[in-house]
Amino acid sequence: MDTLIIDLIERGGYIGIFLLMALENIIPPVPSEVIMGVGGLLVQRGSMEFWPLLLIGTLGTVAGNYCWYWLGDTYGYQRLEPFVDRWGRWLTVDWEHIAKAQLFFVRRGHWVVFFLRFSPFLRTIISLPAGLAHMPKGKFLLFTFAGSLIWNALLIKGGEWLGHWLEDSQHIIAWIILGMIALTVAGYVWRLFTWTPRAEREED
Repeated sequence: MDTLIIDLIERGGYIGIFLLMALENIIPPVPSEVIMGVGGLLVQRGSMEFWPLLLIGTLGTVAGNYCWYWLGDTYGYQRLEPFVDRWGRWLTVDWEHIAKAQLFFVRRGHWVVFFLRFSPFLRTIISLPAGLAHMPKGKFLLFTFAGSLIWNALLIKGGEWLGHWLEDSQHIIAWIILGMIALTVAGYVWRLFTWTPRAEREED
């Protein structure tokens, strides 16, 4: 039971990795640290290879981020603001966050798309402001791919290192993974229950 997640990712193979990494950037809470970390563990075991895992996982990341970029680029502020206000609780974000990220994006320039790939909290949200600002599509995809490639490589190598370090204590790895997922889910649930609609905050 404690190795269920590892077994499921292994059975899903590279296609499963691609889908999980895409979903990680669309539907919270699916932590990439767990997905690519387990992938690194499977590389250490010989079930996967480093380069295919890295490239396919990164393409999944780019695909998920592009969904948010496409929404911003296609629909713009007027049509997206009511959507975020209505569904922000489930996205764990509200329009104020989007507006602040947009201001940050404009001030810092297109390179923030690359550098924020290393931020656990901002790496996905910046894709929507990039689309709202109509960042050139080719540049967005290139910066997202490059930043994600480095981040995913670090996660894979971390999983490999953990696998070597705890090679004789595999059950500990499984519990570490379960703990990371539990913390992610707990954070998401806390956000759901503490989120206050913008209209209510403005009344206060």
